[in-house]
Amino acid sequence: MIGCDCAVCQSTNPKDKRLRSSILVQSATTTIVVDTTPDFRYQMLRLNIKHLDAVLFTHPHKDHIAGLDDVRAFNFFMQKPMQVFANTLTEEALRRDFYYAFAEKKYPGVPEIELVTIDETPFIIGDIPVTPILAWHHKMPVYGFRFGNFTYITDANRIEEDEKEKIKGSHILVVNALRKEKHISHFTLDEAVALVEQLNIPEAYFTHISHQLGFHQHISAALPQHINLAYDGLTCKL
Repeated sequence: MIGCDCAVCQSTNPKDKRLRSSILVQSATTTIVVDTTPDFRYQMLRLNIKHLDAVLFTHPHKDHIAGLDDVRAFNFFMQKPMQVFANTLTEEALRRDFYYAFAEKKYPGVPEIELVTIDETPFIIGDIPVTPILAWHHKMPVYGFRFGNFTYITDANRIEEDEKEKIKGSHILVVNALRKEKHISHFTLDEAVALVEQLNIPEAYFTHISHQLGFHQHISAALPQHINLAYDGLTCKL
């Protein structure tokens, strides 16, 4: 039996029911997922997603890559390998953790994955332009991504000034805000607010929130009007 005495975890507010952080980016013709969390399968089923063109990875930590095995369903639906965009550090982790998908002789039914190595060079998936943004998760390089006027950054606590220039002009910024107390590798609530204000972002949402931050309703009420806490199922339109 697994129990939890955390008040946030037991909250009746559905906005306090937080799965691991990931986003789905869609245009009229293209669908992309950023990070395949341990909740990836449920997240896709919940949205009834049957078409997926590509997966982008921010970094190789387990809470962001563990669900990759379940792209096999999209291999079946679409009858082709899944394009997976990642830096070399993340590629190493994927090849290690999902070794069977990259074996010379594959067992029938394993995920079919086509790795595409990325760096800070912009690229296009379908009709969606992607600009990688280098950030730092303590000493680990992580990628945020800008899609047109929407920018997504998670698991960061430092962004160099030249990379911040890539974010400026975004209409919407989603960025991590783990808790109020200082953390070695994540922005705090105050640090995330300061970043939004520095970059003059008109609309922002905080993600990768721990239960230590507190209740959605209480924290949201204390934030500036143009900043909100993200929640499962949130949709942003541009």
